Amino acid sequence: MTAETSQTLDRGLRVLKLLADTDHGLTVTELSNKLGVNRTVVYRLLATLEQHALVRRDLGGRARVGLGVLRLGRQVHPLVREAALPALRALAEDIGATAHLTLVDGTEALAVAVVEPTWTDYHVAYRAGFRHPLDRGAAGRAILSARQAPVGEPGYTLTHGELEAGASGAAAPLLGVTGVEGSVGVVMLADSVPERVGPRVLDAAREVADALR
Repeated sequence: MTAETSQTLDRGLRVLKLLADTDHGLTVTELSNKLGVNRTVVYRLLATLEQHALVRRDLGGRARVGLGVLRLGRQVHPLVREAALPALRALAEDIGATAHLTLVDGTEALAVAVVEPTWTDYHVAYRAGFRHPLDRGAAGRAILSARQAPVGEPGYTLTHGELEAGASGAAAPLLGVTGVEGSVGVVMLADSVPERVGPRVLDAAREVADALR
């Protein structure tokens, strides 16, 4: 480093780059080893980055890139939404249910893109910007399940009545997208999710992941 550069800023940017290169986050110890600095320095870096929503830590203490990174460039969020829309439109029309892309924002699930079917008499109203706890609803539960599942073994999650009475949901996690943790799903007014919906949602999640790579 030269005299004109900031060591602290350099380390903070290196933290962001390291976190962006992992799907499962890193612990303080792992970051300390990779950066070659002590844990106290890492704690301070993470605390500062968290204040700006550039980093978030889950309940297990693993650090991940936060959605504040997206907010740094106003065009990034629309681009993520735009990339996902073709797969979401196809999913909504095929299933006849409201399709959505949901990303992690702290301890919450945040719907960033929503597509409603055009041919149904009725469907669940679900809006971009809707938030809910990660441990409620198919979208959040799919994300949590991906954190615990072996790498390369995606699955889908089904729920009923957790966010809205009478509504069922199906969602599958986004896998293999560096720096992005989320899910693709549908929500419908039904007592249960038809058998074909889960695999179809899984396919849509793969399509969105491919579009975001």
